[in-house]
Amino acid sequence: MGVLVTAAFVAVAVSSATSGTVPTAGAAAGILGLFGLYYLSFFVVAILVAILIFFLVRRRNTHFNRQILLYEDLVSVAKELASKKNVDASVLINNLDRNLRETRLEETEKNAGLWAILVFTPFLLGLWYTSYFLMKDYYKHERREDMFVQDLLRTFYQLGIPINLPYRSSPIPDRSFALYFVLTLITATIFSVYWVYVLLSDPNNHFRSQMIIEDTVMAQVSPILSTAGTPPLPPTPSIPSASPTA
Repeated sequence: MGVLVTAAFVAVAVSSATSGTVPTAGAAAGILGLFGLYYLSFFVVAILVAILIFFLVRRRNTHFNRQILLYEDLVSVAKELASKKNVDASVLINNLDRNLRETRLEETEKNAGLWAILVFTPFLLGLWYTSYFLMKDYYKHERREDMFVQDLLRTFYQLGIPINLPYRSSPIPDRSFALYFVLTLITATIFSVYWVYVLLSDPNNHFRSQMIIEDTVMAQVSPILSTAGTPPLPPTPSIPSASPTA
């Protein structure tokens, strides 16, 4: 829209300069109308983007907080099983505790309302940074989760509970923010459509893979917990995920 408005303004200015005439009141009103339409459409789009950012950041917070609670439950189960089986798994359990502490430190909650409002900052600085941490946070979160799961599998194996887990079918790649930013600028924001798709699809793929991993762990550990007299873990709540849209 901004390109069309600028092109129309330049065309009228060049036409007036070459013909030596002054733009009529109707032409001036048309140009002002185009500018008004441009700023109105920009405002509407900014409102929609702010709403999208709010829900994306809130979804991030919900998932990360829930993941911390799940880690705490699994660490508690590992400690209790080690105590009941009288197996020294202190080194592996310490690794789980360290990963849990790192998760609490790195995956802090972000204010969804504040980041939605910061969409309206000059030069869209708030929007750029929000897009950055939404890409990078999920990537780091998934790598940290993989480390925790590997330590958990080694711990359960030492406790006599071998667990077979499927591999992630679609791991989140380490996407380049600089590349996405440059492509968005040189394509006059057209590339941002794909960027939004990535911000939706990467977490959705992560949620699907994680649900499979959690269900597998529950299915193989719950019988052991029942025979050991330990209450089974609560069922995993489902996480609503936005469908990727272009």
